[in-house]
Amino acid sequence: MNSRVIEGPGTSARQWQAWEAMHPPTPISAEALVPQGRRAVVVAPHPDDEVLGTGGLLMQLSQAGRDILLVAATDGEASHPGSTRWPVDTLARVRAQESAAALAVLGVHASTLRLGLADGGLASQEASLRASLLRCVRAGDVVFAPWRLDGHPDHEAVTRAAFTAARVNCARVVEVPIWGWHWCTPGDPRLPWDHALAVALSPTQLQAKRLAIQQFRSQVEPDPSTGRPAILPPHVIARQLRPSEVVLT
Repeated sequence: MNSRVIEGPGTSARQWQAWEAMHPPTPISAEALVPQGRRAVVVAPHPDDEVLGTGGLLMQLSQAGRDILLVAATDGEASHPGSTRWPVDTLARVRAQESAAALAVLGVHASTLRLGLADGGLASQEASLRASLLRCVRAGDVVFAPWRLDGHPDHEAVTRAAFTAARVNCARVVEVPIWGWHWCTPGDPRLPWDHALAVALSPTQLQAKRLAIQQFRSQVEPDPSTGRPAILPPHVIARQLRPSEVVLT
């Protein structure tokens, strides 16, 4: 069984689509996932995770008139170490702007809470993260957080804190694989496919999500100052642009 390491090209979008065609997850509508009168709380470890994992879902929820709270755990300031093109202070400002631009492209109306915790260090700040979520999560909320085995330590810290806040405040957590699609392979028993639900995206919604992802210029373009490739190259983006968004309940 492979380790949960995010390196190399990972499992392709084509492989996942073939698996989903043979083992279709249970379909669900956005309105059923977040019933009338409930609020969606999306906890993003870094600006862009909310769009990569749930961009289409957020669009549908906003169109349905659901209240949405986006909690940005970090400002994503550590994504380009040593870069003169994207120094830390610039990234912290720009990535928040990119997130706002992406939500505008999707037509999503959401309240935003930025916690400003250190990018790459959420596991060591988990008590602060947990305290913040305990304050903002309300009874009846549907909390969207990365899959508990997503493979990125920041993502997994967010989900542990989300489960604690949901348990204490009588809310519900829905897990969203993001980097898990990279390291995991179809049929891996660690991915609880029998708990997978699929929110179908129309071609129009899928195109809007594609355009929203492109708003994260700091992530989708290579860094000329370091020679490093894009954080989100085309093969990574392709995994997030499948015809449905799969979540785990």
